[in-house]
Amino acid sequence: MDAHHGATRVGIGDEVRMDARQLRYFLAVVDEGGINRAAETLLIAQPSLSQSIAALERELGVPLFHRVGRRLVLSDAGRTLIGPARVVLRDLEDAKASVEALKGLRSGRVDLITMPSPGIEPLTTILTSFSHTYPSVIINAEAAFTPDEVLHAVRTGICEVGILGSPEEVRAAELDVVALESQPLILISGPNADTPDRPEIRRSELSGFRLIVSQRGSLMRTLVDEVLASGVEATIVAEVAHRTSIMPMVLSGFGQAVMPSSWAPSARQAGARVHRIIPESYLHVAAVSRRTHLTPPACTLMDEARRYAARTPAAWEVPPGVTPRSRSRSQ
Repeated sequence: MDAHHGATRVGIGDEVRMDARQLRYFLAVVDEGGINRAAETLLIAQPSLSQSIAALERELGVPLFHRVGRRLVLSDAGRTLIGPARVVLRDLEDAKASVEALKGLRSGRVDLITMPSPGIEPLTTILTSFSHTYPSVIINAEAAFTPDEVLHAVRTGICEVGILGSPEEVRAAELDVVALESQPLILISGPNADTPDRPEIRRSELSGFRLIVSQRGSLMRTLVDEVLASGVEATIVAEVAHRTSIMPMVLSGFGQAVMPSSWAPSARQAGARVHRIIPESYLHVAAVSRRTHLTPPACTLMDEARRYAARTPAAWEVPPGVTPRSRSRSQ
């Protein structure tokens, strides 16, 4: 601890010394997009925050932001500092958690980012197992809607662990990637919908249906676009960004939705009808993290992901005629 500042200091080389407070203030300005909003979030005076950033820039000998009118724009040096700054602050939290563990405490938090469907399953099962080891750890779950958002958050250190779903195998050489399962796409209909009595429905049988879809770029939307392009006369009646809004629309009879099988249990519980769409398309679900500088809770969470994957065969490979087992147990 620095006697003058009363804060942990991090030495860089022989000359530059930054304290954790300065790094935290710097990241607040980055995350909030400016001095004023960062000061409000940090509950400090704006002049004090400006002085801290200026002092950090003097110590580094380079500007971290360019002043463009009233806006702050990250410099090249500022962009370079973001990742290491997040790692340093997380390492300090890791050290604190390790000391507390010696006192019999298991507190702290894991910063997680997840896409909506994998956030239902397999994330629920993984977190339930994780809570047996770290019952007091808080899970801070951020939302993402594309695989690229998840990968960016993990690469830059915004979050330690990411859960994503993709139509293709996830490849990220610099990250630890755990393939979890393959979820077939299903059709969810209201309880009074005119649908086949059998458990599956062919794409061609979607003719005449009113479809509630997610925005372009998702696997679910791609399947619907393919069905329409093949000549099936279905109608898109709504494009919904927040998928939690889709189920009430379906139950009301407004339309039907194509979703991953992770939604099937809650759909059936709510009284909806569920059909597997054939030929199948699959959402491939993975957990990702950095390979180093993970807190103990985050390491345990990734270990739980590996155990989950070990119970789910052929996560990426779907052999012809073989149905992959989804952990949702919906099919």
